[in-house]
Amino acid sequence: MINNYPIVNVYEKNSLKSKLSSQLIYGEKFQILKKKKDWLKIRTSYDKYTGFIKKKNFLKSFKITHKVSSLSAKLYSKPKEKFLIRTKLPFCSRISVKEIKNNFYKFGKYWIKKNSIVPINYKQQIFKDIKMFVNIPYKWGGKTYKGIDCSALVQLFFKFNNLYCPRDTKDQINYFKKTKSIKKNAIIFWRGHVAICLSKTRLIHAYGPKKRVVLMNIQKTIKLIEKTAKLKVIGIR
Repeated sequence: MINNYPIVNVYEKNSLKSKLSSQLIYGEKFQILKKKKDWLKIRTSYDKYTGFIKKKNFLKSFKITHKVSSLSAKLYSKPKEKFLIRTKLPFCSRISVKEIKNNFYKFGKYWIKKNSIVPINYKQQIFKDIKMFVNIPYKWGGKTYKGIDCSALVQLFFKFNNLYCPRDTKDQINYFKKTKSIKKNAIIFWRGHVAICLSKTRLIHAYGPKKRVVLMNIQKTIKLIEKTAKLKVIGIR
């Protein structure tokens, strides 16, 4: 199946009171493992993540042609500025374009502007645009402009470039190659936390204590986390 809704919450159990595990964004494929009343137990195709989602009218298939390259893409009911609607698509959503009018592209029942998307095979330097997430709220299990956690911030940019990356930090640290040097694009791991180096001195991470995505000095961050959470760096990748 393919998710054809902007954001769908994935829970650990089949209850809205359950802990948020992750999220599906538009265009993500998944397999239904079990049906239980108004709930579906699923496994995502990209990272094999399992959890529960509410039943909806999902699609069985569509040909993905483009992906969202902006933090949040505005949608329109018709291919004109005045028909802007409240719904937005999050970064890395995948769509199937069926029609083009001027600078508007149609997918499903929506229209989206050309400058918000790129062809599905487009690639760039992995973390080139990661700063667009600065000040986005921290949200455990989140992976969109409405809220994101530390491991999702890493994963999204690999997925945008059509590359695989596990969902959780415990799997990410085992997946990426080891390095001893802190430099641009290196990924620093603590137990249960991860940050991306923007340079030899600066990093970006979705940081729970700050409740948002922040830019910080690398050495000061290492000392802060060791002091406040009693956690030391367990790996650089």
